[in-house]
Amino acid sequence: MRHRKQGRGLSRSPSHRKAMLSNLATSVLDTERVQTTTAKAKEVRRLVERLITFGKRRDLHARRQVRRVIRNESVVAKLFGQLADRYADRPGGYTRILRIGHRQGDAADMSILELIDREGSAEDQAAETADENKEDAAEKEDGAEEKETS
Repeated sequence: MRHRKQGRGLSRSPSHRKAMLSNLATSVLDTERVQTTTAKAKEVRRLVERLITFGKRRDLHARRQVRRVIRNESVVAKLFGQLADRYADRPGGYTRILRIGHRQGDAADMSILELIDREGSAEDQAAETADENKEDAAEKEDGAEEKETS
């Protein structure tokens, strides 16, 4: 029975799982975007959301709790500075998971885990690409009409 079992095992020992999630959380907070499997993304999202909430508290105990997971001091400084300011008015939901298909080697479900409200997010890029495609299509139509009238 699975009573009171939380989270995904991810086919790893507890120490390996903890280290992997810590490294992945550090990468997400540092680069603000990471490509990984969907199961790992869903699991590390729980950790990253909690860490950002600690960062918003900005007290010594919160910093020590974050340092238990994130060992890179520059990432901790970014979390308590830049990211805490960015999400100060937001009550939660700091990350987004975008599914991108299957990995070629083993057909694992792949996703992009990214922080929301960041510059150059995948949704912003998709919107910009769509706008550019519309502009290109409009320019081609105008060019075709000019050729016909000439």
